[in-house]
Amino acid sequence: MLAAVGGGVVGAVLTAAVLLVAAPQLMSSRIVRQGLMSDPQILVETADALRDRQFAPTIGQNKVALETPFASSWKGSAKPDVVLVEFYDYACPYCKASNPHVEQLIKEDPGLRVVYRELPILGPESVNAARLSLAASKAGRFRQFHDALYEAGRPAPETNGKAAQVAGISAAPSNDPAIEAELKRNFQLAGQLGASGTPLFVVGDRVLNGAVGYDMLKKAIADARKKA
Repeated sequence: MLAAVGGGVVGAVLTAAVLLVAAPQLMSSRIVRQGLMSDPQILVETADALRDRQFAPTIGQNKVALETPFASSWKGSAKPDVVLVEFYDYACPYCKASNPHVEQLIKEDPGLRVVYRELPILGPESVNAARLSLAASKAGRFRQFHDALYEAGRPAPETNGKAAQVAGISAAPSNDPAIEAELKRNFQLAGQLGASGTPLFVVGDRVLNGAVGYDMLKKAIADARKKA
């Protein structure tokens, strides 16, 4: 009887000791799991933070190249305190869907400049549209071409021609070395920033891949302004 009681006491003590050591780990993992299940946004925010940490050095090293527009390929403030860079393709439906959000941000924020970087990845007409857009930029008519092509529709000989006419440039893309160098540089920069498609936004020390929407862009701009 005494042996049984003694064994029970010893067993209880051992069990208590095991629980004392293991319980915090078991409970913490359970708490973490419950937290992730109840708020999956934590995973998204963690992934964003890791990506920001990964690409921040690249952004820092290429800040001037990213934020210096090609000719007139920009909109917004002439003396900005925050620059939003957009890599885009005129044929990309997600870029087109993001365009009204970008325009709204420009309209609302007098300290914002948006720098547009051509990244034609969706075929020959995308490349032609990008070359025409850069030719219009060199002529100081980027905004006219940009807005006209988005209004006309997906890049094609007819729509590219309409936008070129509005911008007052030739509808035939030229082999301009400066334009070809700009396209090559944009592809290199986008590759270094982990682009998985278009649009790709860069603001402050953050990279935003995809059509992230007005609210996320606005928050990223506000965060960049706080850190500036």
